Amino acid sequence: MSAREDAAAAFQFLSRFPVKGGGDFSRDLLRRSVVYYPLVGAAIGGSAALCAAAAAWLLPAWPAAVITLILWVGLTGGLHLDGWMDSADALLSYRSRERMLEIMKDSRVGAMGVLACVLLLLLKAALLAAFIEGGTFYELPLLLLPPVWSRWYMVRAMARYPVARGNEGLAASFAQLQPRQERRTLLTAALLSLAAAAAPLALGAASGTWPQHLAAACLAPVAAVLCGHLAARRISSRLGGLTGDVYGALNELLEVALLLLLVLLQHNLM
Repeated sequence: MSAREDAAAAFQFLSRFPVKGGGDFSRDLLRRSVVYYPLVGAAIGGSAALCAAAAAWLLPAWPAAVITLILWVGLTGGLHLDGWMDSADALLSYRSRERMLEIMKDSRVGAMGVLACVLLLLLKAALLAAFIEGGTFYELPLLLLPPVWSRWYMVRAMARYPVARGNEGLAASFAQLQPRQERRTLLTAALLSLAAAAAPLALGAASGTWPQHLAAACLAPVAAVLCGHLAARRISSRLGGLTGDVYGALNELLEVALLLLLVLLQHNLM
């Protein structure tokens, strides 16, 4: 066992970054790797921030936002979007618990899944465009916050909610996470958030912007907990637990919720 192998497994599982040395993806390795989920989120968010900076320098806000979103989705390989669509197909069918779980296992995407995906991507693109247009270059590091805290909440959901299919399915690989793993993941996410809040100062932003950036870093986990709890509790009550698809759906939901938070803060505080 090594931290390097655990971190590599997290990157290989959650992203398309060319990382080697992730091991055999055993259940034990997958459970250990969750500690590094916020780090994967930071890598995705940092890449998105750099892309947004370059694209906004050359293009208007909307094209820059769409290009940034294409990179964002590409770095995840569409993993969480797949969970979002499968969850939408199942949960919006209003069928029995057993039938909803069957729908999630179906590799085909239904009408509700397609609609949910299109609307989600439209909202993400609109929020990215508003954030790029309404802010400055120095605020772009705050784009680390949505992917960091959405991936942290996935770990929280794994630790605190039952698995819908028992020992079957992907979610079973993350069952019985230890409380210390959740705490370590929280610490990692908090440190990355502070780094994102401090980055504007390092890039030359006025020191008076520090309180606003710190507010964003502090409110992001609060918003993630509130939105994540409401969604996870509701879904768990309908399915008798959570699934791997639901973890991905929660990630997508929280990313868009935290992007909305950044836009609201930008227009009211920053």
